[in-house]
Amino acid sequence: MCRRAATRKGVFRFLPQDGLTPKGGPLHTDYSPTSLHELSRDAQARSKPGSHPVQLNFTRREVKYLLTDAQREALLRATSSYVVPDEHGAATIRSVYYDTPTLLMARRSTEHPTYKEKIRLRCYGTPAPDEPIFVELKKKCRGVVYKRRCLLPEHGAQGLLAGHMAPATQIERELAWTASRYEGLAPRVYLAYDRDAFYCRSDRNLRLTLDRRVRMRWDRLSLSNADETQQILAEGLSILEVKALGALPFWLLEALREGQVQKASWSKYATACRIHLAETDEPLSQP
Repeated sequence: MCRRAATRKGVFRFLPQDGLTPKGGPLHTDYSPTSLHELSRDAQARSKPGSHPVQLNFTRREVKYLLTDAQREALLRATSSYVVPDEHGAATIRSVYYDTPTLLMARRSTEHPTYKEKIRLRCYGTPAPDEPIFVELKKKCRGVVYKRRCLLPEHGAQGLLAGHMAPATQIERELAWTASRYEGLAPRVYLAYDRDAFYCRSDRNLRLTLDRRVRMRWDRLSLSNADETQQILAEGLSILEVKALGALPFWLLEALREGQVQKASWSKYATACRIHLAETDEPLSQP
């Protein structure tokens, strides 16, 4: 069950379910002479070539739907007066998910608990050497998504999650602390998909994302490796995610209703784990 603990006035920390095995001990800081603070600062400096600052904190509700190509095109036509494409345009999103040797986080996700979390590295496109990527902690409690992320080069991100580098910011400390609670946490799977993103003309906090060609790879777990991978979402299907702070507007609800678009609980990471374990007799839902 999700519990909330006060850390100081007006600030709360969400405590995950019991049952994790903490690694214990302090973070190691003697594996690299490079300062994580300098890596973070440099990554932030390189991440803002445009006019829009990088958002590092999210609190919102996210609803998923599974669409056919025909439903996708109908939805885009119906919403064209209300949304505009994201300024970055279409993108290939690449992620490396971290988990325990028993895939504890994936297993908990399939049980639809009150609280769940995941840790991942993420980039948009294929990163160049030392280009900053996102290190993300995504938590979901009672239907509300809380996402915290920082920017680091991939080797710095790996060092942070492995406990080889001391965190320099509050978000980095949260990421390092969460990673330290999972025994044997390591990169487990690479996921990639092609995304078209839109936001509402009158409210940038309302976003629609459409993902297709979801694919996975269980080796060569680096974001810089863009080799072809196994597809896990059938051709002709897309995943729609509606991300909003509050209630959905009437025009969007009407577009979904007219298109007969149904909600779907479809986790990319959990699906990849199910497929990977399909050759064994061990169901993903068991610890």
